[in-house]
Amino acid sequence: MLLLNKILPLFFLPVGIVLLLLLFAWWTQRRWPVGVACLLLYSGSTPYVGNRLIGWLESRYPAVSVVGVASADAVVVLGGILGAPVSLGFTPNWTETVERFEAGVALVQSGKVRRLVFTGARMKWEGLAATEGEELRKFALTRGVAAEKILVTRDIDNTATEAIAVAELMQQQGWRRIILVTTGWHMPRAAHLFARAGVNCLIFPVDFRFDRSRPVTVLDFVPKAEAWQLTETALRECYGYAFYVVTGR
Repeated sequence: MLLLNKILPLFFLPVGIVLLLLLFAWWTQRRWPVGVACLLLYSGSTPYVGNRLIGWLESRYPAVSVVGVASADAVVVLGGILGAPVSLGFTPNWTETVERFEAGVALVQSGKVRRLVFTGARMKWEGLAATEGEELRKFALTRGVAAEKILVTRDIDNTATEAIAVAELMQQQGWRRIILVTTGWHMPRAAHLFARAGVNCLIFPVDFRFDRSRPVTVLDFVPKAEAWQLTETALRECYGYAFYVVTGR
């Protein structure tokens, strides 16, 4: 599983393919692999390519408003929201996915759901025994969410185990339907895994990256490190989704 999920995909991402092409060029003393590597390096680092790959994933599940979503028993906020602590008091160090937390709080405060659920990703940083969900629970309390409305799942380590943990919690609580909150480009894989786990969920994607209203400009073809990251993020997500669909894991 570690090989398939973490190491093997590296050879199918732009950086891995570029390195393989360069090694092949060195080994065979041929020039064309260098040209292909340069073309891939350039195209993968342009905002035009990165944004559209992310946009394609996001298009699977369009944005939904808090007012427009139907009611459910609980809202489940997937993890990956907190970065490493910046002080001994662990002040919030939000990552770029903080919209997940904001959406969960907004939904429970709107009355659309009765419970707010965070998942129990184990924090790896030294000196912290709490899960991310337990830390997020503290921050939700400061935002006015009542303690009895907040639950944290058992420990999890990826989206697949998040889905299983939520399915178990739903059975324990007697819930019929939840609202699933995660980043737009991550939602296709998350929705597939939750459906496979038998979770009846309404989809609530957040944190959209691609602005379809913005016209294409020359700057979209100027290489940027951020665009390279978007390209790799989108491809990783596609490979992860394909892995679970093909293997049925």
